[in-house]
Amino acid sequence: MSRHLKLPDTSTLMDVYQRLFDAYGPRNWWPVPRGGGKFEIICGAILVQNTRWANAERSLENMKSESFWSFRAVHDASVPSLAEVIRPSGYFNTKARKLKEFAAVVETEFAGSLDSMFNRPVGELRSLLLDIWGIGEETADDIVLYAAEKPTFVIDRYTTRLVERLGWHVDGRGTYADHKALFENLLPRDVGLFNEFHAVIDGHGSQTCTSRAPACERCCLLDICEEGQSRVVS
Repeated sequence: MSRHLKLPDTSTLMDVYQRLFDAYGPRNWWPVPRGGGKFEIICGAILVQNTRWANAERSLENMKSESFWSFRAVHDASVPSLAEVIRPSGYFNTKARKLKEFAAVVETEFAGSLDSMFNRPVGELRSLLLDIWGIGEETADDIVLYAAEKPTFVIDRYTTRLVERLGWHVDGRGTYADHKALFENLLPRDVGLFNEFHAVIDGHGSQTCTSRAPACERCCLLDICEEGQSRVVS
């Protein structure tokens, strides 16, 4: 079956969202079971890079039990001591530095106040975050959306996979920014919608639209997915 790239419209995106929400939602992201609030969300966004969430959770548990549970504590800690505490998340030396670089900005530029840091427009806040060593686009968007609670759409491997398998046309070269624009240009700038849409896409990507052997036969999007249809037929 030949693939026909197409540019979705707002109605198509909202239809996909509703189908995914009916199948997987609500997802209740971002979890803060340890009571760490925005601090916990930010640390989790950094610790989950290149690992499973379960490993990030173990590192968060260690941070809390070892009293590295504030930006001031992280800022004052040595890299080796912090790295040992977050070892379960992998790349612990690098991630320890990332945590400390973020904490340094909060403590030295914003007097320890996340509210002060987050009290700026989305674009300005996102640029500020991207200027922090070790904070890439996905992590920055996680922080803006889930911690600052401002509307920015998070793109990850599940979102990219969904867009590609649905055969949606993406303007540009298919970069992170191109995929991000696809959603942000067509959807209302709503924090709750962006939050839940990203979450249900990830649920779909981890449970059904997997990288290998996707379960296309039980996919709620099968009727609009040419690639899925070709897999089921074959």
